[in-house]
Amino acid sequence: QVQLAESGGGSVQAGESLRLSCLVRASKFTSYNYCLAWFRQAPAKELEGLAVISTAGTRTRYVDSVMGRFTISRDDPANTLYLDMDNLTPEDSAVYYCVADLQGPCTGAGWAKDSRWKHWGQGTQVTVSG
Repeated sequence: QVQLAESGGGSVQAGESLRLSCLVRASKFTSYNYCLAWFRQAPAKELEGLAVISTAGTRTRYVDSVMGRFTISRDDPANTLYLDMDNLTPEDSAVYYCVADLQGPCTGAGWAKDSRWKHWGQGTQVTVSG
């Protein structure tokens, strides 16, 4: 059983920054064991994989639309995944989801497909205006 709880969403102006957090609670394994990633879904659009991080935090991958603006990181002693988002635009408005899976490789081909991930959080809303 894995529970993911996102926080940190909100309403900001274009050009501002936000940090999203995701608390990972697992009954059998610690967060160390899980591949972790962030997805988002804007109204009337499909889920979009944004960033993924390996179990050791040594490898990350990003979708082109957020490359250079978003940074994924993990603090396993704190069982927490982060997404630092800079220079936000209205196109970044969406519900953001934290996802987890034991199956590796974490950053292999297909990481951005939503069907690849077993565990999902409830999501946190990010709204960018201006």
